[in-house]
Amino acid sequence: MPVKVSVIVPVYNPGIYIEECISSLQRQSLPPDEFEVIFVDDGSTDETPARLDALAAEDPRMKVIHQENSGWSGKPRNVGIEASRGEFVMFVDNDDYLGDEALERMYDYGVANGADVVVGKMAGKNRGVPVELFRRNHPRATVENAPLIDSLTPHKMVRRAFLDRIGLRFPEGRRRLEDHVFIAEAYLRAENVSVVSDYVCYYHIRRDDGSNAGFERFDPVGYFKNLREALDVVEQYTEPGPVRDRLFRRWLRVEMVERLRARRLLNLPNDYRRELFGEIHEVVVERFGPGVAAGLQPTQQVIAALTAADRYDDVVAFAEWEAGVAPAAAPGDIEWRDGSLRIGFTAEYLSDGEPMLFPADAEAAPLTDVPKDVTEAVRWVASETAARFGQATADLLLRERTSAAQYFQPVEFTRETVPVGDGEQVRLVLRGTATVDPSVLPRAGAWDALVRVKSGGWTKECRLGPAPREDRPTPPAGVLGDRPVLPYWTAPHGNLSLELGARGKRLGLGRVQLGDVSVSDERFRVLLPVHVPGGSEVRLRFVSSRRILEAPGTLSPDADRPGSVLEAALPEDLSDDVWRVAVCLNPGADQARFAGLPFALRAGGGSVLVTPVPGPGVALRLARRARRVLGAARRKVNSRIRTGGR
Repeated sequence: MPVKVSVIVPVYNPGIYIEECISSLQRQSLPPDEFEVIFVDDGSTDETPARLDALAAEDPRMKVIHQENSGWSGKPRNVGIEASRGEFVMFVDNDDYLGDEALERMYDYGVANGADVVVGKMAGKNRGVPVELFRRNHPRATVENAPLIDSLTPHKMVRRAFLDRIGLRFPEGRRRLEDHVFIAEAYLRAENVSVVSDYVCYYHIRRDDGSNAGFERFDPVGYFKNLREALDVVEQYTEPGPVRDRLFRRWLRVEMVERLRARRLLNLPNDYRRELFGEIHEVVVERFGPGVAAGLQPTQQVIAALTAADRYDDVVAFAEWEAGVAPAAAPGDIEWRDGSLRIGFTAEYLSDGEPMLFPADAEAAPLTDVPKDVTEAVRWVASETAARFGQATADLLLRERTSAAQYFQPVEFTRETVPVGDGEQVRLVLRGTATVDPSVLPRAGAWDALVRVKSGGWTKECRLGPAPREDRPTPPAGVLGDRPVLPYWTAPHGNLSLELGARGKRLGLGRVQLGDVSVSDERFRVLLPVHVPGGSEVRLRFVSSRRILEAPGTLSPDADRPGSVLEAALPEDLSDDVWRVAVCLNPGADQARFAGLPFALRAGGGSVLVTPVPGPGVALRLARRARRVLGAARRKVNSRIRTGGR
């Protein structure tokens, strides 16, 4: 079979962090004979070269090239391109990893749409990744119709023939932003770019030891010299005008203005941030016309204007004010409806913990002059934010806790100006309702609810919480198909999360009362505190002191009360005894488990009665007590051994 994808991994002293990368490559759903992995060892001095040689010896998909250290990732990637046999090449860093279906999905989507470049949805573990780009799939994306320019890291799939046709390779040597130069040209010269947003293809990891190359403090002079090379690419392949200004705006916003904002600036040593500011000032004055900064959000425009005017002290003062600005999102009504969880919330920005106030009669006015001081700058931002409130948005995202994969949920929202005091000032409040269909989330686990607020010059996320007042209950668990779903408030912070695949007591089955259970005509019926959108099959287990019986049952919505009704026929051979009852709500799942219900059935004399679950007998209680005593004694002996008898 021809090789569809060649995965190229530059490697330099990753240590244990390469193991997850290797495992994810070995788990790929693309058939083994349809892809290859080329590790280019750039002169590693740890145990990685031997590890890769052993890997290549046992797995024919894996190939290793050893070379002297080149100083950065550009040359190893170029060496990998030359050695590749695939129709596409995919660039992966040695401390990141792929989703199990990443290569197959990206390849198929790229071929279906004739793409030269395929961008896969990213998740960032303790580091930022583009968000807006991955709201939906883009079969035919360009720098004009999609925010492609937000994603300039090299972790893309690129058609090899396209690279050869235009002669595109990575800049080499010890340098920064070689990926910006490469990807910017690829975007601008590709026949088509496709974006996969419905599956997390790439997991971008920040190491626990903080030693990722991208997180090392850089030399501002060298960094912005390399940045100018990316701007040169844009100038080469675009004409002066709105498109070029929009592309340049990405570097002004992300690489310059954002580095001079709030805590990100204030946490730097003073001498370093002065040097950083000086280099940014030079690039802004040298390369950007007025149309670039004019398209920024209000706060960003202020920082750009102060930077162009070389007013370092005012930039620091503005950062000190902005450091106190943060979003807050309060939960509203949360309820199940037709198999979806409807989550109400309100969101607004706070300043030093209090709701931000804005002028009630604000009108939009361009920033034609540099603010004379920070007070005037803050006043203009407040006025412009209020005037632009019609553009403010609120989104609800669910983020999987272990992988950081996140998905936008459908939201309907309204904008409300709330008068304060004499009415000359207002609060700007967004009121939204998200409709969450847990069945479309890709896997079980804990999912945290976050609200993303865009207003004025801020785009920030916060957790949805803390929990509302005590008299507003948490919504019950739900069962959708074969997936139990539990909304809950985290402890101790009280933020909203969902547990997909929840089981046992966490589903609230322990709250069933004896009055919720009835037995008649050899059938029994239980009202469960869980939501179901329609009828579904469940499995019952009856356990006595001597036997275990199983029987099918049904779960359906209760017509009169919140919750659902569990109904089942009693097993014909339910002998005289006390039978504990357990239910499996997802019998079709790969990991179906039974959860005990807090009642028992006492069969005897031709009748069946509902009783409390019997406690353990005397012998069982004595055995449990003996185990506790022996366990305590064993721990005491082990402690003495570890301390040498002291």
